Parts: sequence; structure tokens; C-alpha cells
Amino acid sequence: MFKDNWIQALADFEAKGTPCVMVTVLEDKGSVPRGAGTKMLVTENEVIATIGGGHLEHVAMKAAQEMLTHGDSEMKIERFNLGARLGQCCGGIVTLSFEPIGQQRHILALFGAGHVAKALVHVLATLPFKVIWIDEREAQFPAQIPDNVEMRLTDDPVGEVASLPANSMYLVLTHNHQLDFDLSRAILKRGDSRYFGLIGSLSKRKRFDYRLKERGFNDEAINTMICPIGIEAVKGKHPAEIAVSVVGELIACYQGEHISSKREHTPQKRAEKVSILNTQPSENQNNKNNEKIRA
Repeated sequence: MFKDNWIQALADFEAKGTPCVMVTVLEDKGSVPRGAGTKMLVTENEVIATIGGGHLEHVAMKAAQEMLTHGDSEMKIERFNLGARLGQCCGGIVTLSFEPIGQQRHILALFGAGHVAKALVHVLATLPFKVIWIDEREAQFPAQIPDNVEMRLTDDPVGEVASLPANSMYLVLTHNHQLDFDLSRAILKRGDSRYFGLIGSLSKRKRFDYRLKERGFNDEAINTMICPIGIEAVKGKHPAEIAVSVVGELIACYQGEHISSKREHTPQKRAEKVSILNTQPSENQNNKNNEKIRA
């Protein structure tokens, strides 16, 4: 795209809402690859321009990508001695600034591509999320997805949990209760979720609590699982209404609000949402005995 022109690339990133980190050589002493004022841009998947190559650039790129992953919003300044320890023989000293540009994005792993998930993706497209959308069924994904969504088609959704960044958010909305449970175990085993919501009623929640305790999870771990999900005041059953309710909870989470596990005080009648909202017609006929769910 803009392999060397960081100015054009920056304008393009801003237009698309793509977060990046601008790495700038603030000061140089002695023999260095590039002088003060040299810049490069680092996004999650791209590096535009160069600060001189070599191990210095590799270290700077990794540091910038870690800032993007963790959602850092403050500028950082670091000094590097270009000696043997850094793997370069220039011998000079370089001071770099790392400046995050663009809106912070929160990593959300969305498991399941049913009706509720599709409605969620449309709402999340307008918010500062990076959505990793995971399902086994290729036909369930729409032909077009928003720019902030990465589609992952896999035969092993549970295996994807291990590959996700620390402090990610998780939403489990699959068509299969056993898969929901296996995903729940994997997410709780990681123990580092920023938010973990599971689609289901209060009765499903109680069954999962019992099964998780049988497998060695304590109350502290189990209580990090939010089920039922969504803002309590929103009681609509339409997928879009459920999506707005759930996204409201996600927003409250990234704004710093504590989200309750809802095991004790959620009315049963609020929890009942028919499973047809989250499955395709053919699946519904094969799963007539599935419990009603609350998204």
C-alpha cells in the first residue's frame, strides 16, 4: 500500500479508524541507522516506512504491537544502546518515542455465528472493538463483514481460546450446549478474561456451575462468568434488542464498571429467551428440546 510514505498511510489509517503506533527517532548520538525525525508506523498487521532496519527496528515493532494489543494510550519514550546486547554493531545511542494514534480497540472473541451474533457484529462495528468471530460453519458467516471483524472458520473453536491475547473479552453464543461448556472451561482455565459472557438462562447457569465445580473450578473463578448476559432493564427478544443489551454491558465493562455474575438476583422470567434466536431453522428442528436462552 504505502510502503514508504508514512504520511499517506497515516491519513488512510485515520480515515478507516485503524489504530497504529507512530515510532519516531527523537535523538541520535554516534553511529546510528537513521537520524532524529525518522518515523515509522506500526499497525497490528503492517509496518510502514523504516527507522533503519536491523534488530532495533524489530524490537521497536514488537513494542509498538504490544501497545496496540494492550490498548495503551500514553506515549512512551525509550533509549537504546546499539551495541552487542541489542544485536547491532553501530555503537551509537537512539531515543525512540512510541505514540499511539487512533481509538483504542478492545479485543472481543465472539464464539458462534447465529442470529444474535450477526446482530451483535453490526453494533460492534461502530465501537472501538477488534472482534475475532469464531465458528465451525462456513455457511453461517455473512458474505461481508465489518472492517473491525476477523472471521475464523475452524473445526476446533475451543482450541482458539489459547491463541487469544491476554485480557480479552469473550462472548459464547454457540448453537451447542456442550460446546458452550467446553468453551467455558477453556476460558475459565485461562483465568485472564476481562469479560466473559455466556448465552443462557438462569437454569442453564446453575447446571454449568454444578458441572464446573465437579471439574475443580472454585466459586471465585466461576463468578467471572456472566450468565445471563445483557442489561437487565432490556427485556426484548428480537436479536437486535438482545445485541444492544449485551453491547451495553460490554461498554460498561470497558468503561470500568463491575459486571455482576447475576447468579443470585436475576429473575428467572428475565432469563427466558427462545433458542431460535441463536440458531438456524434446520438446527432448531434438530434441537427442539434445547432450553430457552437469555442473551
